[in-house]
Amino acid sequence: MVKAVAVLGSSDNVKGTITFSQEGDGPTNVSGTISGLKPGLHGFHVHALGDTTNGCLSTGPHFNPAGKEHGAPEDAIRHAGDLGNVTVGDDGTTSFSITDSQIPLTGPNSIIGRAVVVHADPDDLGKGGHELSKTTGNAGGRVACGIIGLQG
Repeated sequence: MVKAVAVLGSSDNVKGTITFSQEGDGPTNVSGTISGLKPGLHGFHVHALGDTTNGCLSTGPHFNPAGKEHGAPEDAIRHAGDLGNVTVGDDGTTSFSITDSQIPLTGPNSIIGRAVVVHADPDDLGKGGHELSKTTGNAGGRVACGIIGLQG
C-alpha cells in the first residue's frame, strides 16, 4: 500500500487535506475534506507541477502525460488529472471520495510531487462549448492547492 497526502493552502482561507492510497497496481483512492469554499461545484484536478512559488498559478496545466483533451473522469479521452468536481454544501465544506485509475502513486506517471488544485467554478467536463472547455473545463481560477507528498 502506497499512501500520499496534500495539505491545501490558499490566500482566501480555503483549507483542506486530501489523502491518496493505492494497493499494488490497482486504482488510486482519493478522499478529502475542504472548507472555506462557496457552495456548489468546484473543479478538482491534479496539475503537472508541484511548484507553488507563485501560489497555485505555478502548478502548471492539468497532469496530462498522454496528451489528450480535457474530459470527465469517466471519459476515455481525458487528462489523467481530470477528477471532475467536488460538491460543496451551504456551510462551505465538502467531504468526498474518488477512485481513479489514471493517477498512480508509483511508476512513470506517478502523481507524487505534483499538485492537486481546487478551482473557483464548476468543471464543464470538456462539454461546455467554451473556448477553455477542452483544456481546463472552464473551471475558473485556482482557489487552493497543495503538493502531493508520500505519507508514512
